[in-house]
Amino acid sequence: MKKFLAVLLAAVLSCSLLFAFAGCNKDAAENTSNADNSADASESDLAKIQEKGVLVVGMTEYKPMNYKEKGSDEWTGFDTEFAQAVAKELGVEVKFVEINWDNKFNELKSGSIDCIWNGMTITDEAKDAASISNPYAENAQVVVMKSSELSKYSDVESLKELSIAVEGGSAGEKAAAAAGLTNLVVSNTQALALTEVTSGAADACIIDLTMANSMTGEGTSNANLGFEIKLEAEEYGIAFRKDSDVTAKVNEIMAKLMNDGTLDKLAAKYEINLIK
Repeated sequence: MKKFLAVLLAAVLSCSLLFAFAGCNKDAAENTSNADNSADASESDLAKIQEKGVLVVGMTEYKPMNYKEKGSDEWTGFDTEFAQAVAKELGVEVKFVEINWDNKFNELKSGSIDCIWNGMTITDEAKDAASISNPYAENAQVVVMKSSELSKYSDVESLKELSIAVEGGSAGEKAAAAAGLTNLVVSNTQALALTEVTSGAADACIIDLTMANSMTGEGTSNANLGFEIKLEAEEYGIAFRKDSDVTAKVNEIMAKLMNDGTLDKLAAKYEINLIK
């Protein structure tokens, strides 16, 4: 009997030790996994960008900020050259990716792009959805139409019967709503909104002053278009992921490029009003 009890006790102790060992291994594995996840979560956006060697910029075709010259596959423009100058300071290349502007913050959150850099107006919505850089340029929304029609419209109230093209999700669309303009033709980009006017599909469009200066009037491909009515004044900024450490670094580089004259030269080249 004593021999049987001794064998039974030894078996119980062996099982207990086996389960304890398995439990320890499981806890150790979970702790290792949690540590790995913690390391992944704590790795900075800046470190990730520098590790991969590429800054992925989300943008749309928007002259004079980001566009392609006729016959060229290369992007140019104020924001294009600005982004390239910042990337050089970071020691990385730039990859420009065209996005749906209405979906820009989802693209940013998903990680498919590292920033939104495309004449982006600083708004409360943008501040809620992303980490925004210091403002770097002034802008306004303007109502573009055929120059022959300009004298017929002097204020927002006179525009209410017109069909007005806007870019979906843009500051122009928000300015139209704020002004009570509801007969809207929604396009994918500001450039397409401008095309709606030249084609006659819309009576007018609301686009950024920077684009209107660059793409309408004498010496442009839209010489018969012009603007007089200005809506909301704005400031441009760059959007990064919420709480991203890239924001502070880019602000630091931006200040350097302001001070050494780099941005002054780009502003003169592309007719941009800098904020200093």
